[in-house]
Amino acid sequence: MNRSDYCAHLSARDSGRKVTLCGWVKRRRDLGGLTFVDLRDSSGVIQLLFSGDAPDLTEGHTLNREDVICASGEVRARSEGNVNEEMPTGEIEVEVQALEILNRSLTPPFLVEGDGSDTTEETRLRYRYVDLRRERMQRNLRLRHHVFHGLRSFFTDNNFIEIETPVLTKSTPEGARDFLVPSRFSPGSFYALPQSPQLFKQLFMIGGMDRYFQLVKCFRDED
Repeated sequence: MNRSDYCAHLSARDSGRKVTLCGWVKRRRDLGGLTFVDLRDSSGVIQLLFSGDAPDLTEGHTLNREDVICASGEVRARSEGNVNEEMPTGEIEVEVQALEILNRSLTPPFLVEGDGSDTTEETRLRYRYVDLRRERMQRNLRLRHHVFHGLRSFFTDNNFIEIETPVLTKSTPEGARDFLVPSRFSPGSFYALPQSPQLFKQLFMIGGMDRYFQLVKCFRDED
């Protein structure tokens, strides 16, 4: 099955459409013969409804947090009493007609729904790929993207040229120690990671590039 839509891009206007969604299981709720699954992808969350007794649909009862699935079904409006106003897709759900389990998940080291306070920073960094699934982290990454996009658009509109300066250079001690990288071709010699791109930018100006910008990483070995 190939994805046809993203979860949060669906709305009540799509009622009656057949869609295929892919993502991670956020949670599962069993109510009698019905199983409700909140499916999460990079856009948001939508509710899936499993109500059939086909062999692949019965596997919906076995889904656990962070299982990776692909589900096809029909978008339908929720009844008035079941609308979830806290979800952007709370007016609709997808009644699943076909399910493919792409990968079973082990028990997550911490809850993706949390704010990170239920675990240590060391654990979050060790399982960074899980930590990045949290809504707050996704929001931070999108904010970073929009800020960078805005900066690039502003400078480009004002006739600036984006440049890129070397990451490996010779040692130029400033207010901090250098991070050193051994040279494979010259044993005993080292490159340094730049503490500042200032010298390279001055060379650009000498070379006739007077309006430039760079979103650059600087490396300073400080206490």
